Amino acid sequence: MALRALDNTLPAAVSERPKKSAKLSTPTVTAVAASPWEGGKKRNDENAVPKAKSTSPAAVEQAVEYVRSEDLQPVAGPKARAAGLVAEIDSKDWVKVCEALNDARRLAIHHPALLTPILEKMVLAMVKTMKNPRSAVLKTSVMACTDVFNAFGNLISSASADAFDKLLLQLLLKASQDKRFVAEEAEKAMRAMATSMPPLPLLKKLKSYVHHANLRVRAKAAVAMAHCAARMDIETMKEFGLSALLQVSAELLNDRLPEAREAARSIVSSTHSAFCKEAAAKEKEKEKEKEQQEEGESAVAAAWESLCALSLSPISALAVAKIVSQSQPQ
Repeated sequence: MALRALDNTLPAAVSERPKKSAKLSTPTVTAVAASPWEGGKKRNDENAVPKAKSTSPAAVEQAVEYVRSEDLQPVAGPKARAAGLVAEIDSKDWVKVCEALNDARRLAIHHPALLTPILEKMVLAMVKTMKNPRSAVLKTSVMACTDVFNAFGNLISSASADAFDKLLLQLLLKASQDKRFVAEEAEKAMRAMATSMPPLPLLKKLKSYVHHANLRVRAKAAVAMAHCAARMDIETMKEFGLSALLQVSAELLNDRLPEAREAARSIVSSTHSAFCKEAAAKEKEKEKEKEQQEEGESAVAAAWESLCALSLSPISALAVAKIVSQSQPQ
């Protein structure tokens, strides 16, 4: 076996690699400032101080002011303004639309006779503005509804059933939305509607919204119905139908929103109060002695229980009876 020779000598000195010298870059100073425009394109310089944009007077004038009804002044030249009012409300310029809506409010307050011939067209134009996505137009149009209801409460439903139905739907939708500054104005407009319009035709219109798919719409309709029921006497309630009124209340007592349930309780209380007043008036005419009057009060209670039993299911009748017992003075 051949043996390999062992070389115990040190290896030859390895030549060291030359070290790289550090490269030092000298900053170049340009005598001419760099232009923000290079090759016809604007260069984005993050170190440059942004220049303040000047606000034009036209942009400042576009701020819309929400004027209260009591602060609105009469229109200069009301006849000419009323003649072109519908076209102005239908304008594509939202600033002009807001100005026209405020003029409609002024005319409704100070010159209502000039709006009577164009009431239907004006209501339809207002309905269109209530669908506008711009908040300023939306709120101004809802504010205009309040003044129109106060001025034409007895005429607006009879002027055009189709126009009023569309207006009522938009008010219910706007009162149910999340924008509080719009919803509050819509609720105010609905209160003006409930207090200025005849309660019976309005109650018939609102009845169909009790079964609306939107919970908030149902609740707002129930509140308006409660306002109507509070203004109705027993004869008007009978014309609508006492059984129908109790049935609507019983349905709303099971609603998911507390606002609708509270409105249902108010409707039951108003119906019971009107029913007892009529029955008590009849009994007082017939009976004058105290014992006979007590018997008459028991007869009123029996008549009310009979009406509830005929109109409602047993569970709903018990719920209505509970509301009546809580509303009576102890």
